[in-house]
Amino acid sequence: MIDAAIPVKRTVPVKSTGADSKQQSVSSELRVNFGGHSIAGVKSKNEDAFAAYLPSSGGVNQLKGIVTCIADGVSCSENAQLASQTAVTLFIDDYYSTPESWTVRTSAARVLSSLNSWLYHHGRQDYQPQNGAVTTFSAAVFKSRTAHLFHAGDSRIYRIRKGDLEQLTTDHCNHASGGKTYLTRALGMDSHLEVDYIQTDLEVGDLFILSTDGVHETLTKKELISLSTNTNDLTSGNRPSKTKLEDTAAAIVDQALAQGSEDNLSCLLVRVDELPLEELNEIHRKLTQQTIPPVLEPGMSIDGYEIQRVLHSGTRSHVYLVSHPDSDEPLVLKTPSVNFEEDTQYLEGFMREEWVGRRIDNRGVMKILPRAENSQFLYLICEYVEGKTLRQWMYDNPQPSLEQVRTICQGIIQSLRVFQRLGMVHRDLKPENVIIDDNADSHMKSNGQIKLIDFGTVQVSGLNEISSLLKEECPVGSVDYIAPEYLMDQQGSYCSDLFSLGVIIYEMLTGQQPYKLSNSHRRIPKHYSEWQYHSALEHRPDLPLWLDLSLEKATSPNPAGRYPALSEFYTDLCTPNQTMVDKRVHSPLMEKDPVLMWKMISALLLIIVVIQAAL
Repeated sequence: MIDAAIPVKRTVPVKSTGADSKQQSVSSELRVNFGGHSIAGVKSKNEDAFAAYLPSSGGVNQLKGIVTCIADGVSCSENAQLASQTAVTLFIDDYYSTPESWTVRTSAARVLSSLNSWLYHHGRQDYQPQNGAVTTFSAAVFKSRTAHLFHAGDSRIYRIRKGDLEQLTTDHCNHASGGKTYLTRALGMDSHLEVDYIQTDLEVGDLFILSTDGVHETLTKKELISLSTNTNDLTSGNRPSKTKLEDTAAAIVDQALAQGSEDNLSCLLVRVDELPLEELNEIHRKLTQQTIPPVLEPGMSIDGYEIQRVLHSGTRSHVYLVSHPDSDEPLVLKTPSVNFEEDTQYLEGFMREEWVGRRIDNRGVMKILPRAENSQFLYLICEYVEGKTLRQWMYDNPQPSLEQVRTICQGIIQSLRVFQRLGMVHRDLKPENVIIDDNADSHMKSNGQIKLIDFGTVQVSGLNEISSLLKEECPVGSVDYIAPEYLMDQQGSYCSDLFSLGVIIYEMLTGQQPYKLSNSHRRIPKHYSEWQYHSALEHRPDLPLWLDLSLEKATSPNPAGRYPALSEFYTDLCTPNQTMVDKRVHSPLMEKDPVLMWKMISALLLIIVVIQAAL
């Protein structure tokens, strides 16, 4: 039985695959079994706790993963049991409450930071300082084909793979005389928490062992392997059931107790049974199982949506203004072009656009609404925004005032922050994907006038952790606005959107582009030095130097040279950054204008050659 420990949490039982599992097709989901056991041992109270959670929804399993964790409350405190039980239960509950778009690491870090603060301040309220709410903590989050480990203290996570046992975590403790051990790091010990993060690939048959020191300080590695041998053996073709794993965990705990363990004893076993791996043709089948509608005309209808007007018809997509009996407002229906019905990369992006849009609810981002359930057609339903693209606005306002440019920039930044908070990067920021509300256009004062659209290339941190055979074969984004790191096959970040924003602001002010790399999609640049910034003063001598310097910093080819935050760029766009100005004024000519410097050197060399020839 589990004495004073948190029982393993489940919403559905973990099913054994059975003896005929070899005949089954490759799974599209991660499947694990787990079982645990915990006892007080020779002590009167069990201050250990463990928990595991297997989501009942396959979507949650895929996006957030399967969570297991173990904790060992510091026994010198009266709050030890409270600390360990709170740690494992709240970690799981709060982890699954974080946005699906966040990475495992970001989600766990936010939860553990909050959990540590609660334990620390709760412990400080006790009249006796030694009664802090302190506990060790080790967690393993299994997502796609990767295990994400989080660890603080001297509980441990092992992995048995092909008969070899490896300790994946490092103990945070010091050993003193007399055999005493002192923790150097644990939840609730200090107001600031440092947590070890380990990421490791999974293989079918991996057995993870989460244990407290009452177990691993008593049993040797050989004994752990021996006790787990039957569970880790796949030669018979059978995979262990939950009951067998719980029996094995109980055997490990009982053996440690029999060998003289003087502490609480807890062991949680997690067995990897199947990993998500789909054949490319299966992915293609899923992406193409819905029919792409033909080109539609006013008067036609699809799933109850009647076409009122064609808003856009191009080689990649078709956009229509539609009405529906259940909506009092006009809507927009977007369909992919039949030209891409066999292009899984494009279709994956189209489906990603719906996934992203359904998870964002902000006035600065175009809403994507639920469409007809079980529809056989592939399309998106979006809110209708009465307005014009920023491109059209730029045509209508070829010489905008600085105040107008700053107001639009502020609106775009507010919209981009929505993506940032959800761990997303837009990656295709350009004037065509910025809508200005007609109602706000005349005043340009409302912060709600800007809406970002087109989420087909949005980079989602959480989705990037899911294994997929679909890889981007070419850089995403528009050639004039794409961040250099994308062209150099590097991962994008928030400052990649900053680069695109800087280019847009530059173009609004000058009507030109800061860089001339029109063939960059055909010839991939190899170095950041291939981007040579053209000063905005070349096109607008009336602009102040400090404004040009802010644009140059925002559009730095090297991401390390850009502003670390969007707010800093906006601040420098509104007020002079005297530090940057002074640095530029007093810098050598080679730094201020390397092109001019080389022109002068070339001219000097030419003069020398002419003089030598004359002599």
